[in-house]
Amino acid sequence: MEYLLNITRQTRENFIKLIETSTVEELNEIPAGFNNNIIWNFGHIVSSQQGLCYRLANVQPVIDKQYILPYTKGTKPEKFIDAEEINTLKELMRSTIDQLEEDLKNNKFLDYNAFTTAYGVEVKSNAEAVQFFVVHDALHYGIASTLKKVINNNK
Repeated sequence: MEYLLNITRQTRENFIKLIETSTVEELNEIPAGFNNNIIWNFGHIVSSQQGLCYRLANVQPVIDKQYILPYTKGTKPEKFIDAEEINTLKELMRSTIDQLEEDLKNNKFLDYNAFTTAYGVEVKSNAEAVQFFVVHDALHYGIASTLKKVINNNK
């Protein structure tokens, strides 16, 4: 499990570097042909991890709903995300994995409601949720990297 969490940490650090090399305007821009932006993808992986690991285990998420609801599956960017919220999301990007690691060690997750992802993969436990969100985080980091390239090419 530690290995998977470390892969997630590295993916998230790479994503944070992408955020830090972008302007707030670039992070909020939705290029033609896309339905979301870089910062939505960033917030989405924080939000999704809370749903996959906490909500589906009937455990209260460790972050406020204001950082979950706007980024859940099926949503799209509805407002301009300012620098303050971006900084909060960066902090949550790191702290949620550290908290999850602690909660896993303390056996906080005793139950799990199986869930079939949009990939068509059934997730039946927190261990499987961690395995899945490693792929999920990388997917959204890749989408955000593509968005950044498109934005830079349009300048």
